[in-house]
Parts: sequence; structure tokens; C-alpha cells
Amino acid sequence: MAETKNAEFYQEVLDICLTAGRLMIEGGSEMYRVEDTMLRIAHNAGVTDPRVFATPTGVFMSLDGGKLSQMKQIRDRNINLELVDRVNELSRKFAAKKISLKKLKARVLALQTDLPTFPLWMQVIGAAALSATLLVLFMDDYDWIDFPAAAAVGALGYLAYVFFKRFTKIRFLSELVAAMVMSLIAIGIVHFFPNMVVDNILIGALMTLVPGLAFTNALRDLFMGDLLSGMVRMLEATLTALALGGGVGIVIKFLGV
Repeated sequence: MAETKNAEFYQEVLDICLTAGRLMIEGGSEMYRVEDTMLRIAHNAGVTDPRVFATPTGVFMSLDGGKLSQMKQIRDRNINLELVDRVNELSRKFAAKKISLKKLKARVLALQTDLPTFPLWMQVIGAAALSATLLVLFMDDYDWIDFPAAAAVGALGYLAYVFFKRFTKIRFLSELVAAMVMSLIAIGIVHFFPNMVVDNILIGALMTLVPGLAFTNALRDLFMGDLLSGMVRMLEATLTALALGGGVGIVIKFLGV
């Protein structure tokens, strides 16, 4: 009976750790932070020899000297720092004995079905504000007439990105389509308002989808010694940037702008 209870305990801890790690990776966390959180949970649960190996596509963990080993596959990776913060906060509360293992499990499992995120309308407003302000930041010579156009193109392009991402599982296709939509709208606006500059508008609008955080996390993983994760994330961010550039290039090529 004791061996059965012991096995159930290890399985419970393993499930909690793997779920927490998967959620953090899906939220865009660095690998060293994922591994630290999983090890913190295991150590504070009373496991003396936990072993973790995390990559952007899967997380592996063994407990009780390697007698129990499992992995979880990660297919969907986004930028959701609120999710990363909540999982990390739960692990620290558990380490401080503020919540029990049962409550930790319940709250971690709840995050799977109730992911913290902002409503779509707020995301669109944020994309519009970001596009307009980054236009000012990146362009030395610009006209204020481009300011509202960049906001509109950025907002509509972000809507297109969210829409196509819901209906396709092909990586980087939503970024390609969103960049094409942005280019078409920007070129259409400049056609009716010749005083605007299409380059200024597109540079501001595309910044909403540029994988800046992904590049940053890739570099942090490389500097922390996680070479595999760093190179995978760097390649993923590069392909995203190429998809954005390719979408703009396709429209410009066919329209002859």
C-alpha cells in the first residue's frame, strides 16, 4: 500500500511540474526559467532528485532517481507573459507554503482552460497605438499625416493575423497573410492620399508582428548555455521575420509598386 501511495505522489508531482513547464513555454518563457520553476515545485514537494530538460518543442522530467520519466509536447508557442507570471507566482507561493500541493495542482490545471489574455478589442487598440508610435521611433524623416494611417493599417493587419491564425495550423502562414493585408491596405491608402509615404506606414504597422521578444529570448537562452533552445528560437524568429518580409514583397511584386 505504501509503494502505491508513493507512486501516486510522484505521478501527481510529475503531472504538476510538466503542466507548469508546458504552460510557461507556450507563454514564451525562457528555458532556464521553465526549468527553475519545475525544479522549485519538485524540491518543495519533497522530491530530492528531480531532473528536467526543456526545449521549445517538448519538456522532459524524471523523478525518484529516474524511475519515473515523462514528457509533454509543445506545439503552440505564443507571447503571453501574464501566463508565465501566474505560473511562476504559483510556484513561489507553493515554495513559501502559502498553498498546498492539491491547491497548486488545481490552479495550474485551471490555467489550461482559462488562459489569462486581453480581449480582442484591447489588443487591436494596442496594435494601433504601437504601430503609430513605432513609426515615430523608427523613422527620422516622416510626416504626421502618416501617423493615423499607420495606426489603422496596424490594427487591421493585426485583426487579419488573429483571424487567420484561428483557422490554420500552418506555421508562419498567418504572418505572411497579415503582411500582405497590411501592404494592400497601405498601398490603397497612398493611392487615394498621395502625400502619404507607404514605407513609413508599413514600417510602423509591421512592428506589431515583428518577433522582437522571440529574438531576445533566443539570445538569453544562448547566453545561459541553452544552445539547442536558443538556436531553435532564433530560427523560428527568423522565419517569422521572413514571412512578414515575404508578404510585403509578394504584394509589391504583383502590384508593381
